[in-house]
Amino acid sequence: MTDGTDEKRPPFEVVAREIVWKGFCTLERVTFDHRTVSGRLNRATFEVEFHGHAGAVLPYDPVRREAVLVRQLRLPQALQGDDPMSLEIIAGLLDKASEDPEETVRREAMEEAGLVLGRLESLGPVRSSPGVFGEKVWIYLAEVDLANARVADGGGLDHEGEAIEVVVLPLADLARLADAGAAVDMKTLCAIQTLRLRRPELFAG
Repeated sequence: MTDGTDEKRPPFEVVAREIVWKGFCTLERVTFDHRTVSGRLNRATFEVEFHGHAGAVLPYDPVRREAVLVRQLRLPQALQGDDPMSLEIIAGLLDKASEDPEETVRREAMEEAGLVLGRLESLGPVRSSPGVFGEKVWIYLAEVDLANARVADGGGLDHEGEAIEVVVLPLADLARLADAGAAVDMKTLCAIQTLRLRRPELFAG
């Protein structure tokens, strides 16, 4: 075991980098040398995918005890035989590397769910699969009054080909989905479970 300090990290040196695909995603092949636990120098080649960073938010109404999520087609899980329509918290890519993730989630909340967000509670950035993906996702909770915060229909942007269904769920139902293993999206599960830890009284029922 290590204590996480810099001097305990195995040293590595990049030998070669090659972009093998560039489209919506960039796939890069990286060859690097690193030392194993025994001290042996090992050369490895990994492929790393990067498509930008993202922001995500779970808006919830503590009075109604409801949360706002979205459901949309996710091709990778559909091709693997899972439900093609993924239930997730609101999320989107940062428009540029310098964009504040808070700006991103406010914009996406309006585009996807017609919601105006007030104060955001940050859960920090997370990486879904750090061995393969370069993406970081900044996750937030947002307390809202749904009677006033929902000012438009949402549904996403037509010119981007989005077809997003807005889903308002009781928090107790959301907890049951998580406990049943039905919340398979990692950022969504992280947001649900953090809200349960911080505001357990909202999930009774």
